[in-house]
Amino acid sequence: MSPPDGRSIFRKDRHGAPDGFFAAEAAGLAWLAEAGGVRTARVVKVEAEAIELERLETMAPDRATARAFGAALAVTHDAGAPAFGSPPPGITALFIGARPQPAAAEESWGAFYARDRVLPFLPPALTAGWLTDDEADVVRAACAAIAAGTFDDDDAPSRLHGDLWQGNVLWTPDGVVLIDPAAHGGHRETDLAMLDLFGCPFLDEIIAGYEESHRLAPAWRDRLPLHQLHPLAVHAAGHGRHYGRALADAARQTLALA
Repeated sequence: MSPPDGRSIFRKDRHGAPDGFFAAEAAGLAWLAEAGGVRTARVVKVEAEAIELERLETMAPDRATARAFGAALAVTHDAGAPAFGSPPPGITALFIGARPQPAAAEESWGAFYARDRVLPFLPPALTAGWLTDDEADVVRAACAAIAAGTFDDDDAPSRLHGDLWQGNVLWTPDGVVLIDPAAHGGHRETDLAMLDLFGCPFLDEIIAGYEESHRLAPAWRDRLPLHQLHPLAVHAAGHGRHYGRALADAARQTLALA
C-alpha cells in the first residue's frame, strides 16, 4: 500500500499537549477497531503534539446507516474490557476532550463511575461559577448512591468510546466511522446516553440496530440521567452555567431512581 498523500490526511495539532495525549487517542481508536464492530478512523502518524488520521468523505445521515451503526456499536461494546475504568492496552493517561480523567481497575461500576467520571469535574465547575454549592451537594448525594452500588448490575465492563456525542460520529458512504474517543471500560448505557444527550440523528434506528445484536436491560431509558452525569459534569466544568443546571437536574432524577 502506498503512503497517503497530504490531501488524504487530517492533521490535528495541540501545542503543549499533555504527555500521552495523542497516544491515548491513537490507542483508543485501535482498541475500538480491534473489536470488529464500528469502524474507527485510521491513524497514520502519532507525535507528542499532533496526530494524523485518514481524511474521510462524509455524507448526510440516513436510517439504514444508523441501524447498521447501532448493530456494530453493540459488537464493539460486547468486546469488553478488563475492568471498569480500564484504559486501552499500554495507556495510563486518559482524557476527555482536553481534560484528564482517571483510569481504574474496578469491579464495581458505581464505585468507578462516581469517583472517576463525575466527582473530579465538580471542583473546576464550582471554580468557574457554573455550578452552585447547593447543586454540587445534590450531585454528591447522587454519587454517594451510585458508589454504594445502587445501580450496579450483572453487565460486564463494555468497551466504550467514552465521548460518543454526534460530533464524533462521522457518516460516510462506507458506514459510520468514529473519531476522538475517550475509550475505557464502562457501562454500555453510558455511550447510548451520550448519543441521546446531544441528539444523534436517527437515534431510534441506532437503538433498534443495537438491540438486534444485544438486547438492552429493561428500563434503560429511565437511567439516561444517571449515565448523562458524566458528560454533563465535564461540560459544567468548561462550557457554561446551563450545563451546571442540567447536571444538578440529572442528579435529582438519578436520586429519584434510587
